[in-house]
Amino acid sequence: MLKFSISRPKHNLVRMRLPIGLLVAAVCGAAAPAALADTVTSSNWAGYAVHRTGLAFKKVSAAWTQPRATCTPGRQTYSAIWVGLGGYNESSNALEQIGSEVDCTASGNAASSVWYELVPAASQNIRMRVRPGDGMYATVTVTGNTVVLTLLDSTTHRSFKKTLHASEVDVSSAEWIVEAPSDCINANTCQTLPLADFGSATFAFASAQSVAGHLGTISDATWDSSKIRLTASGRRFVSYNGSSPTLVGVANPSALASRGSSFKVTYATVTAQSSPFLTQRASVARAGHLVHPAR
Repeated sequence: MLKFSISRPKHNLVRMRLPIGLLVAAVCGAAAPAALADTVTSSNWAGYAVHRTGLAFKKVSAAWTQPRATCTPGRQTYSAIWVGLGGYNESSNALEQIGSEVDCTASGNAASSVWYELVPAASQNIRMRVRPGDGMYATVTVTGNTVVLTLLDSTTHRSFKKTLHASEVDVSSAEWIVEAPSDCINANTCQTLPLADFGSATFAFASAQSVAGHLGTISDATWDSSKIRLTASGRRFVSYNGSSPTLVGVANPSALASRGSSFKVTYATVTAQSSPFLTQRASVARAGHLVHPAR
């Protein structure tokens, strides 16, 4: 998620969801054996991606409950939860995504919002008020260069649908992600923002559909899956102050459950050595960088 603004973005309150009863049923179902998956590390993503050479995706969807952030006065932090197509491959220049956000303001208050984004363009706020505990359900569908984004808040019974034409799309992967958003000067000059303490976020009813029409969960044998851990290594922050050790937020996904359609991402903190180099805005790097394991 890219924020093209030198100043901190203004957050509209937005949210979305499925009936709580359905979410609980999916999340609390008996755990299925985890899919065989690579584990990769990212500077700003935590969750799962599916992909396979030569395979193109048409649709991705999932449900989650909007988290309640734990905030500390004087510390601005950010987190985004989304589903999307594209962006996983290291050579990718596009990503089609929609989701919700829960951030902490400098005064220590939590702010929720919903948004969509067609990378490399900036994210766009959706005018829909959401609150912690709301059930969200989102889909991204791509046909040719036509992108259809939908978001449903089943707590408030409000919904959003947007059809856009993208000059460039990437359908080589599908993702279910909790992200530390990035602050950008332009499409190639971005810096990861501090991750908000979102507690945990559970994805349910996660599915992807290939262009050929095959519909499956994350663990479906038709594609490969990658478990993505958000780590302190390689992270870039806007607000480092000096070179002393500091607590930073990370996020880890659980094993897959409910036959590969559900998993939880949990926030944690680690002590990392900050660097004055990271305080320089000119030192920022492209958002979404993934570190793949050696083959």
